[in-house]
Amino acid sequence: QVQLIESGGGLVQAGGSLGLSCAAPGLTFDTKVMGWFRQAPGKEREFVAAISRSGRSTNYADSVKDRFTISRDNARKAVNLQMNSLKPEDTGVYYCAAVYTIGTTLPAMPNDYAYWGQGTQVTVSS
Repeated sequence: QVQLIESGGGLVQAGGSLGLSCAAPGLTFDTKVMGWFRQAPGKEREFVAAISRSGRSTNYADSVKDRFTISRDNARKAVNLQMNSLKPEDTGVYYCAAVYTIGTTLPAMPNDYAYWGQGTQVTVSS
């Protein structure tokens, strides 16, 4: 059974930083594009960032560009999201996701991803 396990969420003041991690011990990790999504109360799940299988290519939502950094460690089967200059509108449950793909496109829609973690809460206070 494939499991994606997120960690690192919490409460932070606006302008602060948080780092999220996602471990995928049962996944054939280096064949998967990895992504991060988030969902605020009453809103749809939205794309945050994605990273290619090698880690050489990344894609970010405009709202987080230049503030968030996605990275991966294929040897450890982990993907990370470093979040800086956090804003109250970054509040939500953050989900790690994975999809097998042979193309170069980094998917940005939730329906494109096959595997999901349980989510970790990030709250940014003003």
